[in-house]
Amino acid sequence: MKDPVNIFWFRRDLRLEDNVALFHALKDELPVLPIFIFDTNILDDLEDRDDARVTFIHQQLFKINEKLKSHGSRLWIFHGKPEKIWEKLVKEYDIKKLYANRDYEPYARERDKKVYELLEKQGIPFKSFKDHVIFEKNEVLKKDGTPYAVYTPYKNLWRENFDIKEHEPFDSEKVLDDFLTSPWKEVPELGEIGFEKSLINVLDYDISKNILKDYADKRDFPSEYGTTFLSTHLRFGTVGLRKLIKETISYSDTFVNELVWREFFQMILWHYPRVIDENYNKKYDAVPWRNDEQGFEKWCKGQTGYPIVDAGMRELNETGLMHNRVRMIVASFLTKHLLIDWRWGEAYFAKKLLDYELASNNGNWQWAAGTGVDAQPYFRVFNPYTQADKFDKERKYISKWVPEYQNPSYVDPIIEHSFARQRAIDTYKRALG
Repeated sequence: MKDPVNIFWFRRDLRLEDNVALFHALKDELPVLPIFIFDTNILDDLEDRDDARVTFIHQQLFKINEKLKSHGSRLWIFHGKPEKIWEKLVKEYDIKKLYANRDYEPYARERDKKVYELLEKQGIPFKSFKDHVIFEKNEVLKKDGTPYAVYTPYKNLWRENFDIKEHEPFDSEKVLDDFLTSPWKEVPELGEIGFEKSLINVLDYDISKNILKDYADKRDFPSEYGTTFLSTHLRFGTVGLRKLIKETISYSDTFVNELVWREFFQMILWHYPRVIDENYNKKYDAVPWRNDEQGFEKWCKGQTGYPIVDAGMRELNETGLMHNRVRMIVASFLTKHLLIDWRWGEAYFAKKLLDYELASNNGNWQWAAGTGVDAQPYFRVFNPYTQADKFDKERKYISKWVPEYQNPSYVDPIIEHSFARQRAIDTYKRALG
């Protein structure tokens, strides 16, 4: 007869500390079997077999497994479609409960619905918890009960509702002895799931006092060491959000406000999942995008003839990241200068970004295009030259990524700025009536 167990399912919460669902699972009366599923519904859509995000996930699973080893347990790792994996699990184990943290993306919601229904037939509760955000779903709404579409009032109410005492980190790492004891087993090699190790490494994050106290002043300058490099860690949950805010809130309001932007976009995606492939503001459906494939390819390769744009795209292609200020510049250039649909740029970022997160990526691209929530007005068109003068005055960033920018060999601009600006304004204006 099989011994009863509870299962904890790691997803986008790849850590043992300050993990809400894991804490509750380990405090339950039964031993916990920890699992991770390499989801082929996601992996099969990846173009590169050396995708750096898969390598990073694999590295984090190795760390978790090593930690569990010291507590006499291990991580059970599966590869396939989640619903098929769960069909096998319910046959092989006497599962009493499933514990997992909530994921708000449309695919994840559909995946969890299928698993919930499968387990419900077996009488197994699926207990889900809020971990990825401080406030979720309907917890920060306008007085009339509708979602905010403008960031600032959302942020103000978020901060008004936030009480550090009510959002203490969860001590999940202090009860690790309650995992199911098991013979040791190594994490499968990347090759066993059809991937290979990437040459791109995810940088460690830095939330030191020196970074935080200068964050507001330095975060917009791409050549400065002024950002935290947290984005990828937040995406995959290798850092607990409550612990993060507790350690940073007294040092930088600006930094915490950036975390609130992240939750704002998560809230929008939850209430309006259609935004993954539609304009939030439907009147912008009338904008006639030019969608020039040759221009798009030059943008992708960092060959537009605009140094700050090309620097950003080359940084993205080589490292899997791009400085946040430069992301706004390149997104504005694609949607306004080239009049290429924001969905093209969003999809390219989704393919390349280590920190790709659907809610933020979508929200920021629609912001740049003027089609989303709290978007910049359509007549605001970033000037790449003045942006470079303001944020890369000494051209350190540009020189690093576009060393030939002052040489005759550097490509000519693919479009003239003043012409492109006026064309964008006229195009939007006509479309919007």
